[in-house]
Amino acid sequence: MSFAPVYLDWNATTPIAPEVRDAMLPWLGAAESARFGNASSRHEYGRQARAAIDEARAQVATAVGAHATEVIFTSGGSEANNLFLKGAAACLKSGTLAISAIEHPCVREPARQLRRAGWALREIAVDADGRIDVADWQCAIEARPALVSVMLANNETGVLQDVVALGGDARKAGALLHTDAVQALGKIEVDFRALGVHAMTLSAHKIGGPLGAGALVVDKRVELSPLIAGGGQERGLRSGTENVAAIVGFGLACERAVARRVVEAARLVALRDSIEHALSVLGAVVFSRAAARLSNTVFFAFDGIDGETLVGKLDRAGFACASGSACSSAQPEPSHTLLAMGVDPVVARGAVRVSLGRDTTAEEVERFVATLSHVVRDLKKLASVAF
Repeated sequence: MSFAPVYLDWNATTPIAPEVRDAMLPWLGAAESARFGNASSRHEYGRQARAAIDEARAQVATAVGAHATEVIFTSGGSEANNLFLKGAAACLKSGTLAISAIEHPCVREPARQLRRAGWALREIAVDADGRIDVADWQCAIEARPALVSVMLANNETGVLQDVVALGGDARKAGALLHTDAVQALGKIEVDFRALGVHAMTLSAHKIGGPLGAGALVVDKRVELSPLIAGGGQERGLRSGTENVAAIVGFGLACERAVARRVVEAARLVALRDSIEHALSVLGAVVFSRAAARLSNTVFFAFDGIDGETLVGKLDRAGFACASGSACSSAQPEPSHTLLAMGVDPVVARGAVRVSLGRDTTAEEVERFVATLSHVVRDLKKLASVAF
């Protein structure tokens, strides 16, 4: 019996939800009621586009407990992270920027660019489970950084940070605190006000929305310098004619992700736990298992088995997984997140991430576990023969 391929890489990207696609179609000219106005135009076509953007902005804001005027649309999470870090730094005197040691490359790299421009860069250590190290956090805050960025949920391990507590410390120190909430949205409750942050990054394609749409949610009291200057769109912080179709899809994706979050989280945690039980039986190490994590994410490794090799074998067997972060897949080095957690580089090279989503079924998980068992057994036999 042949089976359809199984997608187990939902943290990398998600397929567009059917209702999101349908909402976008008129703005792509693919329906009888085709719409195509430039939202900056004053005629009826432009007003329709502006109204659609306004509705989407309200949907995104409602999903994260923010005000619509605080939502700045971008091309995705990477641009939003760069907009905050570089935009805020441009309005401040050079000081210290503190980021966690497990941030996504689109936070780490602009931080390094700022270091070359005269800022001091402080990386905050994490413990063996990937949580912010309390003692090192206190040391970092005592140095009174001007900017701090700590992700809400890690894209590889799924570990959640206590951003609420960190926010209180950052405010007392006079720092602006930003959190990358790209992986958290739709999986846990995300409330801009309750988190106590000054800025937060979101992305559409992680929640059943389109690629190429994201947002920076930013307190209006925070001064930013735009990365892209021009026509003054998005409060002058992100010039350029808006991608109406993608923004419309983003808004609806936020609405539906929040509406389904609680039920979906309970379903996915049961599937995740069944995978982790099987992994334990097979002798794998499951990273960050003791920490609070996203309900859909499993990050693991087998002793003596290369992660890329295992992912390739699983792919040929019909299961799409990831050896770490897709956004870092061009880098041959072990996961920087695992290295920051103190994991041996040899073990880290074996890391494989499985991430589940709305279409993942119990039957697919059962087949994955069975296939994984066969593949691991075969690879271990090859390894024993080689030695």
